[in-house]
Amino acid sequence: MSATLHLIHDPLCGWCYAAAPLVEAASQVPGVTVQLHGGGMLVGERRLRLTPAWRAYVMPHDRRIAQLTGQPFGAAYTDGLLQDDTVVLDSAPPTTALLAAQTLGLPGLTLLHRLQQAHFVEGQRIAEPAVLRALAAELGLDEAAFAAQLDALAGAPTEAHFTQSRALLDWLGGQGFPTLALEHAGRWTPLPVGQHLGRPEAFVAAVQAALQTAAGA
Repeated sequence: MSATLHLIHDPLCGWCYAAAPLVEAASQVPGVTVQLHGGGMLVGERRLRLTPAWRAYVMPHDRRIAQLTGQPFGAAYTDGLLQDDTVVLDSAPPTTALLAAQTLGLPGLTLLHRLQQAHFVEGQRIAEPAVLRALAAELGLDEAAFAAQLDALAGAPTEAHFTQSRALLDWLGGQGFPTLALEHAGRWTPLPVGQHLGRPEAFVAAVQAALQTAAGA
């Protein structure tokens, strides 16, 4: 029987990037598929321009993530993107890109990991359509078809996705991003992330234990 690992995330969330190796490892467990739920961390009135205050807030978190997990933060991000006061952080376009990619058959997790690398390592502006189109093409999607889906899914469809994701977050009692839960045999099992950061094998063991518990319930 198949199981679904639900990931409530945001493409611009550093701690989601920290958890990426856990999610990737779990996605390799036989019978497990990953379903993405973009929560819209920085959308609408919460969009923000990079400022010294934001840099001062985010950089200690980034250093902590690197220490805990070994996830890289490139100089193009730390010394480039984060220092550019013209950058606006907006979660909506990359989330729309994930929805668009999935309609065209590309696994959402594949694009999510590429978006995270583009942002946190390469310092790319992943809220810009041209960047999103280039990344999608790099992963093998037809650029014109992807652009059409970006246009079709922007706005109201993406907002509806955010609403559904936040409702799921509330239902699970999640405290923020990332929140992970395994759905199997009619049973939902929240999976803690913090204790497993930097330890993908331990997270896989937790997923496998949740599968066994649900199957035996």
